Amino acid sequence: MSYALVVGGATFILAFAAGFPLLAALRRLSIGKQIRLEGPTTHVAKMGTPTMGGILVWASVFVSTALFNVLNNPSIIVPLSVTAATGLLGTIDDALGMVGTTADGMTVRMKFAGLTAIAAAGAVALYGPLGIDYLYVPTIADKWHIHPAIYLPLAALAIVSTANAVNLTDGLDSLAGVCAAVAFTCYGIIAHLQGQGPLVTFCFTIVGALLAFLWFNAYPAELFMGDAGALSLGAALAVVALMTGHLLLLPFIGAVFVAEAASVILQVGYFKLTRGKRLFLMSPLHHHFEMLGWSETHVSQRFWLVSMLSGMVGISLALT
Repeated sequence: MSYALVVGGATFILAFAAGFPLLAALRRLSIGKQIRLEGPTTHVAKMGTPTMGGILVWASVFVSTALFNVLNNPSIIVPLSVTAATGLLGTIDDALGMVGTTADGMTVRMKFAGLTAIAAAGAVALYGPLGIDYLYVPTIADKWHIHPAIYLPLAALAIVSTANAVNLTDGLDSLAGVCAAVAFTCYGIIAHLQGQGPLVTFCFTIVGALLAFLWFNAYPAELFMGDAGALSLGAALAVVALMTGHLLLLPFIGAVFVAEAASVILQVGYFKLTRGKRLFLMSPLHHHFEMLGWSETHVSQRFWLVSMLSGMVGISLALT
């Protein structure tokens, strides 16, 4: 654990130092966030804030892991590769979103196809080279080995779903970053209890990179994560959950992400069933609370508290 914490600290220093020139470059190139007009009016002031800050996260994780964690730990190549691949996919999406005057990047179909391909490759790598074909059921000690016909699509679905859930959560300053840092800390603790040292280091490497990013993303944000960060963080979180065998704890440890994704699904379904009525004032869920009159900082900080409490529940279930 001590080595993991040192590497996490080193990653923070690396990402923090890289953050200033990255922010300057993004400003110089006018790579600013486009704000959707249908969103809360308070967000209009964010127009033009530099985005693609996720590059800072996944690039620093890649460099730090390559230097301090891959040597003699080939299993880490799988989560590292998934993180880098989804990070590149998100970066391309962000870059395309800078073209024109809208907030749209890739088409939904293009993004889904790319994310699915990465997720499928990650699932095969987990099952094949790493031999992971099991899940732990909370309160039951034994591993439940799963047939590949079920495990492979389940693992791919987990990666795609978590990536999209984190992406939907990334709508307020520091919201997705803090919730992700909490989730990776929880899984880092679980991996430590399992004796998976390299995976512990990988988790805290991401935490270190996130803390550096949050320096620039603190309200009022100077830098947004964008798909470059959200997709890679979500995909990496799912892979880590699968490597610990505790995928079933992800709804607890990532409760905020689940709630945000569920709010969008419920909103769309209810809208179609009722022919135009809305279940929430606006989705994802954080916008609903903004429309109720909560300030952005109140929403973010209260969601952080939920993520911390649910993370504690997740770790306690892993201990039973």
